[in-house]
Amino acid sequence: MTTSATSGTGPTENSLRRALKRARDGVALDVTEAAVLLRARGEHLVDLAASAARVRDAGLRAAGRPGVITYSKSVFVPLTRLCRDTCHYCTFVTVPGKLRRAGHGMFMSPDEVLDIAREGAALGCKEALITLGDKPEDRWPEAREWLDAHGYDDTIAYVRAVSVRILEETGLLPHLNPGVMTWTDFQRLKPVAPSMGMMLETTATRLWSEPGGPHHGSPDKEPAVRLRVLEDAGRSSVPFTSGVLIGIGETYEERAESLFALRKVARAHHGIQELIIQNFRAKPDTAMRGMPDAELDDLVATIAVARHIMGPSACLQAPPNLVDAEYERLIGAGIDDWGGVSPLTIDHVNPERPWPQIEELAERSRAAGFELRERLCVYPEFVRRGEPWLDPRLRPHVAALADPDTGLARPDAAVEGRPWQEPDAVFEAVGRTDLHATIDTEGRTADRRADFDEVYGDWDALREAAAPGMTPERIDTDVRQALATAADDPTRLTDAEALALLHADGPALDALCRIADDVRRSVVGDEVTYIVTRNINFTNVCYTGCRFCAFAQRRTDADAYTLSLEQVADRAQQAWEVGAVEVCMQGGIHPDLPGTAYFDIARAVKERVPGMHVHAFSPMEVVNGASRTGLSIREWLTAAKEAGLDSIPGTAAEILDDEVRWILTKGKLPAATWIEVITTAHELGLRSSSTMMYGHVDQPRHWLGHLRTLARVQQQTGGFTEFVTLPFIHTNAPVYLAGIARPGPTVRDNRAVTAMARLLLHPHIPHIQTSWVKLGTEGAAGMLRSGADDLGGTLMEETISRMAGSSYGSYKSVRDLVAVAEAAGRPARPRTTLYGDVPEERQRAAAASDGHLPDLLPVLDRETAGADRAPGEAGPGDGGGPEGGALAVR
Repeated sequence: MTTSATSGTGPTENSLRRALKRARDGVALDVTEAAVLLRARGEHLVDLAASAARVRDAGLRAAGRPGVITYSKSVFVPLTRLCRDTCHYCTFVTVPGKLRRAGHGMFMSPDEVLDIAREGAALGCKEALITLGDKPEDRWPEAREWLDAHGYDDTIAYVRAVSVRILEETGLLPHLNPGVMTWTDFQRLKPVAPSMGMMLETTATRLWSEPGGPHHGSPDKEPAVRLRVLEDAGRSSVPFTSGVLIGIGETYEERAESLFALRKVARAHHGIQELIIQNFRAKPDTAMRGMPDAELDDLVATIAVARHIMGPSACLQAPPNLVDAEYERLIGAGIDDWGGVSPLTIDHVNPERPWPQIEELAERSRAAGFELRERLCVYPEFVRRGEPWLDPRLRPHVAALADPDTGLARPDAAVEGRPWQEPDAVFEAVGRTDLHATIDTEGRTADRRADFDEVYGDWDALREAAAPGMTPERIDTDVRQALATAADDPTRLTDAEALALLHADGPALDALCRIADDVRRSVVGDEVTYIVTRNINFTNVCYTGCRFCAFAQRRTDADAYTLSLEQVADRAQQAWEVGAVEVCMQGGIHPDLPGTAYFDIARAVKERVPGMHVHAFSPMEVVNGASRTGLSIREWLTAAKEAGLDSIPGTAAEILDDEVRWILTKGKLPAATWIEVITTAHELGLRSSSTMMYGHVDQPRHWLGHLRTLARVQQQTGGFTEFVTLPFIHTNAPVYLAGIARPGPTVRDNRAVTAMARLLLHPHIPHIQTSWVKLGTEGAAGMLRSGADDLGGTLMEETISRMAGSSYGSYKSVRDLVAVAEAAGRPARPRTTLYGDVPEERQRAAAASDGHLPDLLPVLDRETAGADRAPGEAGPGDGGGPEGGALAVR
């Protein structure tokens, strides 16, 4: 192998002894020490392996399976051998002409897949390992034609469909290896597969970027791209397999860096279920056929170093068919798993290397002091964790094969097909459905969820990630010149000038707010608008893991609830009776709600109150609905519109910068996907609001990028109705309780953001909304003097911000909102969602009730009370936990 040739001189004896002692003593290694240990040979390697084995044994004891080494009894399904990449060592990939000459299709047909899966099930296999090339349709027209002819939009759609059939017709559990996946791909595939995987292979970029490198010419082998896939798997709570391929030309230092990169991802998201340490074996008819195989000592050293780096709780695998029966040495170096072993199919990636017989593997493991036990494709820890790692649709399939105590496979389990389907709509009233009322009287049960330490990822890793973004930058631009540009023509503001103004304070800030207010007056006049609306959050059950959200609950938490469809419709009708023209409906990403539940919710409101405008479902909820139903975003939004959806809230935006988003949220959609949902909605005639939540781990440069992005989208689609400022409420927000976020924006921040939103979005988005929920009457009036022209809604009830710790109440009457406008010296008028005039009949109803519900009774069971007369729910969340740290906004 070339590692020694490109590694320079070997380590000194002293440095090797020092690193070995640190390993023996359990001291954390750094990259340099790991690279030294990778060179250990002879007695030094024996020493290194022994200490690694002790770490492994401690982890097995802690996991409750001491002396156990695992494997998965599987079948290998090569769904397609076409690929857009050209890795120089690969014999798995082929070309369309060769497939045709061999009598094969571009993809295996469903019947071919099911024949293998059924035969495997009859032999007691429990895993269907589905492996394929990366995005073959992007390179090969024949692949695109096959997919089109069979009704699939892309390869991922076919993977999903065939996985459902495997589950329903054979009972095997799919483990998916489709290569590089996007965040959206994970949402599409998670409901059909309990685990997925993709080898990192290496972080050595030069092996991809330099001509002659093993990955040169392969877009999906760029290390940054593959690391992003691992991050997205963790954010999506997908149990994920990854690993390194050693001996392909990397240096020892680069190999150590690859292992530390994997540790970083595992630590941040707790989602890496196993690491494969795979040794390169040269194959004929490849560009690397003359490359020497990775040596056994090299493999043993890498396993041992990986064990020390990853720690006792990690699961390490080495494929047994890639070594010449040297099983004891791999066990002695710290592995605890043999990977998938098939009694039926060959290893299609290494077809020249047959699997060992399971009986032989058990005997050789026993000789090394270990009992061989079968596991599922999803590791025991994740079987026992359950939600959010296992989709509800997969739980029956996994439970049928798993030992409930250990999470390992049950040897006597019947492997047979079981229905896979959307969960039945859970529209029974459950839990604390009076939270909208009692949040103001009784408060929340506790300031945080019981799973605070696990559900959000690793807080220490987040602190490290957040630190750079929290550092203010120096601004040298002349504020006076920037103010002059803003006053003359705000559309000519450069980024440097805009950034200077976002930092303005004192007299400069006062001048900025006056300029913004002048622009507001010239665009929309002096009238302050408001809307009589009701917020209905149909559930707060959510497992997305947004770190700013204090609203989301597990289904077993004391404050969790889900409304029935009848309750949703009742609340819409109550709102109509007191003059509302809109209901704003959003909820958590409840794992039991099917993707069609959103259609049912919209339809229930329209059937009860045909004239009500349904403003509902954040982009996160849209993606959730689309991924659960298997529809595209466009198809799902079209169906939602047909069911009664009139517009969508532009929440779930937070900050449209993934640097900030991945600190604020664990599983929320990326910025690019938010933009895709919004632009698609606009193209379909579904208008939306736009929002920004600020004052947490962000800086003014992030605000500038966010506002510029919204302006570009609006220039493209014209679909935004307004921009809503969402000051972060810190009090009960997990990211603040963990000591990472700052305690919300300052008054200066609020004034600067409001004023600059007016200037940077001019003339594209004419309306700027401020938040009485977050700022109170005086604060909102101040924003009306800084460029804002809209007060949002009466809300009627507001739970999200109240759960986060807001102290400004749950509703405003019409007179209250008029008073806020008057405090700013301005008249007020009601509006519709799209900023039209409110019909006289609606205005009379609102005037008669003052725009809020009477002080009626708490929510009662309809069977005992005759009707659910409760007031409504709080403001919009952003699917994936409504925006608990932000304003509930319509």
